[in-house]
Amino acid sequence: MTKSTGQLKIINRLHVYRAEHRLTQEQLAKAIGVTRATIVAIEGGGYNPSLELAFRIARFFKTDINAIFSIREESE
Repeated sequence: MTKSTGQLKIINRLHVYRAEHRLTQEQLAKAIGVTRATIVAIEGGGYNPSLELAFRIARFFKTDINAIFSIREESE
């Protein structure tokens, strides 16, 4: 087993899914029960959603969570 020394970064495609569905940030926020500020923060990479919220978002778009959120390891 190899030891990882890099940091994990969550990559999200939320803005892509939202745009494809022609939703505003406000519309998406209301549909999943969060504030517009939360959507702005997630899309901007300033906030990583909880696992529960990530699943709620994926369920809303009827897709797999991995289609919207993925993890990448970055070297130090």
